[in-house]
This record gives sequence, structure tokens and C-alpha cells, in this order.
Amino acid sequence: MPDSGPLLDTHGRVHRDLRISLTDRCSLRCTYCMPEQGVEWLAKSSILSTDEIVRVAQAAADAGITTFRLTGGEPLLRRDVVDVVRRLARLKSPDGPVQVAMTTNGIVLASMLDDLIDAGLSRLNISIDTLRRDRFAALTRRDRLDDVLAGITAAAESGLRPLKLNTVAMRGVNDDEMVDLVRFALDHGAELRFIEQMPLDAGHTWDRSAMVTRDEILAALGTRWRLEPVPGRGGAPAERWRLHGPGAHEGATVGVIASVTAPFCGACDRLRLTADGQLRNCLFSTHEFDLLPSLRGDASDVVVEDVLRRCIWAKLPGHAINDPSFLQPDRGMNAIGG
Repeated sequence: MPDSGPLLDTHGRVHRDLRISLTDRCSLRCTYCMPEQGVEWLAKSSILSTDEIVRVAQAAADAGITTFRLTGGEPLLRRDVVDVVRRLARLKSPDGPVQVAMTTNGIVLASMLDDLIDAGLSRLNISIDTLRRDRFAALTRRDRLDDVLAGITAAAESGLRPLKLNTVAMRGVNDDEMVDLVRFALDHGAELRFIEQMPLDAGHTWDRSAMVTRDEILAALGTRWRLEPVPGRGGAPAERWRLHGPGAHEGATVGVIASVTAPFCGACDRLRLTADGQLRNCLFSTHEFDLLPSLRGDASDVVVEDVLRRCIWAKLPGHAINDPSFLQPDRGMNAIGG
């Protein structure tokens, strides 16, 4: 394992993206992520402080990480989220200043967006799985669609670009809204990104046969637009297509994250830090690297970087969802961090 230079794994992948979960708590209870009641939250004493987050981020930036994406749970539930953004945005990697991105459900975004942008937020993804109030309430178990739409409107008016809207495609739930969702995104100057439903629900009830696949998504969109593949994907999780046809302005695009049917593991450049200080080298990993003892003991920054490097060095070639031996992670998505 190299003790300096880029964050390299044994398969030659250089890692440049660290996803940092700020909390496992969320203001929604989406059926594909969390149970409605009885959620066992992480102990408050185990949640990383802002100083601890910045310490890990500094080590990561020094080793070549160029993008930090803040996730949850819902990251805007963390009271000091603006300070987290501000302090991360000051970091520099060997290639220059880092970018700070965020994935949010948008519920309180409208009231916080100006402060986040002033603090240095670079990019934003907002989750929205349906435009219908009844479906939103049934899917999230909360009647908060108006708040999400207000957050999307604020983001669209802010000029913060690129702006992306994330939709988990679900059979019998929202698979008849795919064209409408893309049109909504286009109207707001955003790119819609469809996500194949993954085995990350807390109840472990994921059923592959019920999943809407990449090919089905593209077929549905193809009834409205001509799709032209966008080359140069690199390590990005989404395949992208330019849209040609009704309502599609020049340069309009749509994305699909097909982690199940078209995995992109070979170019993956991401690792994750959970809200309680666990490093994960894959979203579907069943093994974590505990940073808490190093952060709360008297360990040096060299030791913190060593844990980062050991985590990445242990990364497998792929997640093996399509292998009969695949085991779903014990943690749900809210506790892993998107």
C-alpha cells in the first residue's frame, strides 16, 4: 500500500470523491429507505463534530480528494451545516480548491440556500420521486411536497449550476411519471437523474423483480425524446443522454444511475464517511474502517491518513449485487450516507 501520493486501490482506481454523512436523521420516511417508526438512531455521542469532520477532510484533500458531497439522512437537519460547508470550502487539494456539493430532500432548502451559497456550496442535488401530492405523502409518509417544490424553485432561481434532481424509479409507484419528471426538471434548468432502486432499505425487503431497470427508463423516455449518449463519463455514477425533441432546450440532458443492471464499479472514485466516523469504500460494503479511535485519541494526522489509505486499498473490484453470494449491508441508506 502506498503511503503517499494519490488515494489508489489495488485495481488502479484513483479516488477523488469523499461523501460525508452529517446525520442519520431525516425529515421524511421514504418507504425504500426507512421504516415509519422504530428507527434506531445513532448515539449522539458517536456523531462526528465539525472539527472531526474537517480533520478527516483535510487529510483526504491533502491526499487528492477534490470533491466533498454532504449527505445524510438529511444534511440540512444538522444545526451547524452552514459552518461545515464554509470550513470544507476553504480546503485545497494538490490540484487546487475543492468543491463542496450536497444532496438534500429540499424541505428546508428555501430558507437556507443563500447562506449555503455564501459559505461556498458548489453543487446541489435535490431528491424528488413524484410530483403528485397523494403519492408523495404515501411514499415519504409526510405531506411536505410543497416544501420540496419551494426548495427546487429557490435552487433554480439561485443560478447554482449544475442543478440535479434525483428520482428513484419504482414500479407501480412512479414509473408512469418519468416523462413528467424530466419535463419538470427541464422547466427548472435542472437535469433529472433516475436511480435504479438498490438493496439499501432498512427492512431488507428489496425485490429485484420489482425494480425499474435502466433499459425500461430509457424506453419510456424514448417515447417522448430522441436520446443521444453523452461521451466522457469518467468516474461519474450517472450515464447521461442529450434530449432532442419537444420542450428540450439546447444542451438538455437526463441521467440514469444503474447500479444494479449496469454497474460502474470499474471507474468508481468514491469513498464514504458515515456520521459516526466509519469509512466505507463501497456503498454496499459489509466492512467499515473505524476512525473514531484515531480522531478522539491522541493519534496524529498521519494515522488518520493511514486509515483512509487502508480503507481504499481494501476496496473490492465491484459490489457483486448480481452474484448469488451478495449480502445486503446491515445499515440502511440513511445511516450509510448517499
